[in-house]
Amino acid sequence: MFGRLGTFCLLIGCFSLCTVWATAQEVVHALTGTVTSMNPGKTIEVDTDDGPEVEFKDFTKSNISLEFDKDLRAQATSADRFNTKGTHVIVYYFGEGVQRTAVALQGLASGSLKRTIGTVVKFDKHQRLLTVESTPGGVQSFHIDSKTVVETSVGAVGGRRFDPEKGDQVRVTAASAQGTGTALFIYAK
Repeated sequence: MFGRLGTFCLLIGCFSLCTVWATAQEVVHALTGTVTSMNPGKTIEVDTDDGPEVEFKDFTKSNISLEFDKDLRAQATSADRFNTKGTHVIVYYFGEGVQRTAVALQGLASGSLKRTIGTVVKFDKHQRLLTVESTPGGVQSFHIDSKTVVETSVGAVGGRRFDPEKGDQVRVTAASAQGTGTALFIYAK
């Protein structure tokens, strides 16, 4: 009897530890917008491209484990070091709603940015060329490279890991160029 009870308690203990470990790692997401206000060490406010202004807490705790693509992290500036108000950025963060914490920011090209919302028509894996039909009715193509940031349902990933399907809905922010531009950020949830 004690053997079964002991085994049961051991299993419960292992599951409890696994649950604690699984929740200890924060998944880093990304969005784009313009930095409107900064209170160093405390908050960063961003007027998002999707509409609302969002206030992010400044990430200062180093004891929180992050699931953050190492290549994306390398091309960004940590939130506590970023200090350029008025810049169009990609904000890397964790949390939801009003409880978001900025981990890092990446300034986008100072030239004009092109935003496209539409449906994936085709994705050429070899050329890394994404073709999107936007509303109302235009077809546009975008190169995807290692510096392209993609927000997916599992967090922010580098462009080389992006593999969309025909019919997927996407929002693309690209560097303006004649013909085919390069995607800087893709929202693909």
